[in-house]
Amino acid sequence: MNISNIIERFKVYIDLIRPFTLLAPIIVSSSIMIASFFYNQNSGNLLLFLYTTIFPASIALAILNGASNTLNQITDISTDKISKPYRPIPKGKISSREAKVIAVILYLMAISISIFINQMFFLFILLITTFTITYSLPPRLKDIVFLNQAWIGLPRGLLGILASWSVFGNALEPLPLIIGIIAMLFLIGGSITKDIIDSEADKKSETRTMINIYGVKKAALMVFPFLFFPFAYIPLLIHSGILQPYLWLLTFLAIPGFFIIYLMIRDNKKTRILENTSSWTLMYITYFVFASSFSILTVISSIS
Repeated sequence: MNISNIIERFKVYIDLIRPFTLLAPIIVSSSIMIASFFYNQNSGNLLLFLYTTIFPASIALAILNGASNTLNQITDISTDKISKPYRPIPKGKISSREAKVIAVILYLMAISISIFINQMFFLFILLITTFTITYSLPPRLKDIVFLNQAWIGLPRGLLGILASWSVFGNALEPLPLIIGIIAMLFLIGGSITKDIIDSEADKKSETRTMINIYGVKKAALMVFPFLFFPFAYIPLLIHSGILQPYLWLLTFLAIPGFFIIYLMIRDNKKTRILENTSSWTLMYITYFVFASSFSILTVISSIS
């Protein structure tokens, strides 16, 4: 095999793991880990920990997400042939058998790296792995309406944030738990944005989603509370002493919820941004801003 063939094969593997979606675990996890480092007053050189701990832990979560993406595409071939025929498996650039091998390798890589972080992080990685596997493999929780949203929001929101916080601190403290719950609720609501593109294909494959059961407009209105109230309630959490006052700025992240719903209703299935609708992209960006803003505010509060 010559160099050009190797490069072409590598590009296929990159397309298979869907690199844009890997930004979420990298940005979110590294932000939470840095916040945990400062909040828990860890001694030592942050730059050293970035290299020896934060970077490997973030990569483990990203690889785990890539494994989940690969497994999901293997089990979604019939759907992807209709709505995403350009993906590597339906396009014939890679076989399901080879994709299965890649998925297993990626899962083993993520778990192996997590062993060297700490025991709690390792346990969270195993738990997240269980959610991603049961989401895609029979009996597929992806096919069960409402549960399919929970099976995205819980591991990618709550468990992902707790895993990240556990690198330097106690994941069961009130702060990471509340931040994780906010992220989980937001993702439970926001995860339906990915189903707009797949609505027709999901109907044919009997995958039950809120989009193809209730329609885009009704489904959007049903999930709006998940996009708005987790952030809107932050002042009440501060007033009750559950969260510290320095986090009040996160309340403004309730505003993008209105735009996500608006974009959902007006989204054109033929207009795609980074493989999906504009509402899906805005949902991801809001999640990035939430994690990075939380980290910045926590760091400033910890060193001031």
